[in-house]
Amino acid sequence: MSQPTVAIVGRPNVGKSTLFNRLVGKRLALVDDRPGVTRDRREGEARLLGLDFRIIDTAGFEDEDPASLPGRMRQQTEAAVREADVALFLIDARAGLTSLDEEIGRWLRAESTPVVVVANKAEGRSGEAGRLEAYKLGLGDPIAISAEHGEGMADLFDLLLPHVEREDAIEGEALEDPDDPMAPLKLAIVGRPNAGKSTLVNTMVGEERMITGPEAGITRDSISLEWVWEGRPVRLIDTAGLRKRAKVEDKLERLSVADTQRAIDFAEVVVLLLDATRGLEVQDLKIANRVIEEGRALLIAVNKWDVAEGGSSLFNGIKGALAEGLAQLKDVPLLTVSARTGKGIDMLLKVGFELRDSWSKRIATGELNRWFEQAVETNPPPAPGGKRIKLRYITQANTRPPTFVVFGSRTDELPESYRRYLLNAMRRDLKLGPVPLRLNFRSSRNPFDDKNAR
Repeated sequence: MSQPTVAIVGRPNVGKSTLFNRLVGKRLALVDDRPGVTRDRREGEARLLGLDFRIIDTAGFEDEDPASLPGRMRQQTEAAVREADVALFLIDARAGLTSLDEEIGRWLRAESTPVVVVANKAEGRSGEAGRLEAYKLGLGDPIAISAEHGEGMADLFDLLLPHVEREDAIEGEALEDPDDPMAPLKLAIVGRPNAGKSTLVNTMVGEERMITGPEAGITRDSISLEWVWEGRPVRLIDTAGLRKRAKVEDKLERLSVADTQRAIDFAEVVVLLLDATRGLEVQDLKIANRVIEEGRALLIAVNKWDVAEGGSSLFNGIKGALAEGLAQLKDVPLLTVSARTGKGIDMLLKVGFELRDSWSKRIATGELNRWFEQAVETNPPPAPGGKRIKLRYITQANTRPPTFVVFGSRTDELPESYRRYLLNAMRRDLKLGPVPLRLNFRSSRNPFDDKNAR
């Protein structure tokens, strides 16, 4: 599936190619003070504070005969806007609105593509008047940026986010909406060799679909199976057993381990299956940490519970070891199952769907920032060297796993303990559940700092 697309439009010489180059991180588009340098549509892979999208730089919009070169360039621009998910309409904040800007605005209002109005060349405070004047276009709240100096990128991020955020398709599959009750739960089952993974899959699907036996390492490939549980589709992925790295010597087994790691990458929820007759081992914790580092929702199931001895003390021992060994993610669900009898499988699936919901959760911006203000007020950030660290606002950049960006000043000086405080408070107060969270920090640059330093 193609990436979301953003088209940059505007009259000649308002800085479209400069913005294009900044977003793609390379000098791909020619930039010159002369108008009309860009003629054809130029496309690139853009990245803005973690958002990935395709960006199109278009020719300057001019009112010319369609048969002329400028007229044909305008047709290319119109086609780019119609295929885009959102259009960035650039104006020159220093020059203010022109009659051509107003004509472009009338055209964009008649199109169905969403529009973000961007007042460029607004270094410092010089472009504020031009930004305010852009309200006349009737296309929403304009934002001020400087494409040349990188100012205003956080505001651009906020306005682009609703239009360009999109989950990546996996291995060319069509994009699936996790909110759709018919979207399959991608469930990978991982663990050490002979923990009972294939037996669990066979019991789930009700047939001997996977080869099982007492020998460790029978499964070598990650096998994907379509299945339905209580009317809800599930994509089960049975994987090869993961052994200690020092014991992985055979080339085929090394390939199997790599295949299992890819299965973790493609899953939404990963079940780490333990063997009740062996308890929790160091290798289990390494597998669990790998799942968390990949940002996948994790649940842990203790198999062979029907033959376990001293069940209560065993369960509490595993729970305590997990709390100590998985310090970065508290309260990971711990369940007991029997792959042989099927006991506990319904609960495993129920928790799996609940974890997927938390993993896909989006918090409304207003609710998120009300929580953020309260959290910062309750426990203000420290002031290293007597200088306060100011945290201004937070936004959710992504889901699956929930990913957030905090904007402020001198955020690089925040101690790790304060970052953990925000993560723990967020998980508790916003009921995000025991899924991995990502919390990134961005410092906004003061445009007057360089002047003051001179």
